[in-house]
Amino acid sequence: MADISYERHLWLEKEIKSVANVTHRDIEAFLPIAADIPLRVEVQCYRLENANQALKDLRAGHVRGAKVLVISETN
Repeated sequence: MADISYERHLWLEKEIKSVANVTHRDIEAFLPIAADIPLRVEVQCYRLENANQALKDLRAGHVRGAKVLVISETN
């Protein structure tokens, strides 16, 4: 399978989400709610250099939970 073309394929995705606009107040309001319900969160991380594979997985419908591009790790 060839690399995904940004112009040709990305705009066919249903939605692109960013969580960068979540505020401290949003988190404070959400955490007590989350503690009261059984959340099962699934996240699959991709290194930035594997972004094409993440897009291929999205395009193929291999989506369960969130796909996250990791630009750098701060451990």
